Amino acid sequence: MKDSIHKYFQIGTIQWMTHPPAQYDLLESLTRIASDDYFDAIEISQIKDDETREKAKKLLEQSGLKVCYGAQPRLLGPKLNPNHLDESERLLAEKTLLEAVDEAEYLGAKGIAFLSGKWSEETKEANYAQLLKTTRAVCDHAAKKGMIVELEVFDFDMDKAALIGPAPYAARFAADMRTSHSNFGLMADLSHFPTTYETSKFVIQMLRPYITHLHFGNAVVKPGCDAFGDLHPRMGYPNSANGVKELTDYLRVLRQEGFFNADDPMVLSMEVAPRPGEDGNIVLANTKRALNRAWALLED
Repeated sequence: MKDSIHKYFQIGTIQWMTHPPAQYDLLESLTRIASDDYFDAIEISQIKDDETREKAKKLLEQSGLKVCYGAQPRLLGPKLNPNHLDESERLLAEKTLLEAVDEAEYLGAKGIAFLSGKWSEETKEANYAQLLKTTRAVCDHAAKKGMIVELEVFDFDMDKAALIGPAPYAARFAADMRTSHSNFGLMADLSHFPTTYETSKFVIQMLRPYITHLHFGNAVVKPGCDAFGDLHPRMGYPNSANGVKELTDYLRVLRQEGFFNADDPMVLSMEVAPRPGEDGNIVLANTKRALNRAWALLED
């Protein structure tokens, strides 16, 4: 493509994946990403310390970055399930998501993203009804603040084993949500397509009316291989599913389906994490190179 990718997308990165909190200081990470003009957006998550949160807010205000908020760690860490059949358990997940909306607003984000709870074939329809209940409550709260709520689509039987889930089930859920809440959308991630045994064309076409946010990255889906599951290794990692070829195809499908929008560019974030012994900054540079190459290979 002759045009810059930044014309059609706001390129971002998921901060807590790029710089895992066990290895990197949050404020140093934010400063490094905010200082890199390759990025138009940044995705952050819960900041438990009040002083650090205030400093992060001021840093982000300076940056000009679009701030996005991922509530996934709020659920995954304490193993909260927004579609739990036990109502008291479901309400715990709902509570942290409502709090996530408030924190996201404070940090300058215009919405939150989250994931569904566990997939169970025997009870999935009852779980589906519980997830609708949670998501509607969160959307109600977000709507009062002019914010959106996005559900990220994950694998259903490999690693996260999330209810949403296969693309057709995600489309059904989004359609149900949109009947009552216009501030709901879906987040699609190239990293997850191999884990749901689906292709870019199938997922994007299936979810087309509901996608409001995009991710890309990599996954290893060969059992017994290092980084198997939903671990987001660097592009081209040994035995992995995604590299420049698959990323180029993803971009091609996005263009065919009308996602190249210069007037209102969607966030397209890289979701990559260093493996043991790797450097997050080098992995991030690797990902930028892969995206640059895929964009260069995309026909005008």
